Amino acid sequence: MPRSQKNDNFIDKTFTVLADIVLKILPTSKEEKEAFSYYRDGMSAQSEGEYAEALENYYEALKLEEDPYDRSYILYNIGLIYASNGEYVKALEYYHQGLELNFKLPQALNNIAVIYHYQGVQAVEDKDTELSKLMFDKAAQYWQQAIKLAPDNYIEAQNWLKTTGRMRNIQGY
Repeated sequence: MPRSQKNDNFIDKTFTVLADIVLKILPTSKEEKEAFSYYRDGMSAQSEGEYAEALENYYEALKLEEDPYDRSYILYNIGLIYASNGEYVKALEYYHQGLELNFKLPQALNNIAVIYHYQGVQAVEDKDTELSKLMFDKAAQYWQQAIKLAPDNYIEAQNWLKTTGRMRNIQGY
């Protein structure tokens, strides 16, 4: 049984009904409809913490989805799962793949920065000053890009950039 038929909460059921209506109305191919169904089921599984099931659905959606914009969000969500499991190298790979298809994905830029910042903190704890500076500089670079795309978001990152003197090359600062 597809996950979309197992959803128990009102929001998931409402989303599923609306998505099904939109799929019936829009002139989309069978493959596009199937890709969207896998994506929708992946999001549902991911929201419930069923990461293995979510990944299976996302990978199936990637096989079918041809639109670069839609593929970028699938790749981004795969990156989220790997990041939440502590697999940062894989997460970075998927975030970057998503950005190659859609460079206006500030949430991917933010998440890349978060990973680099975390690695910088780890390097500080390991007393590796050179690596920590490199990681913090990389985090700053990605946060600056995210802030350029979404200036009202990422307030903590903006504060960090200001307090560390890394708030450069952003318009208005």
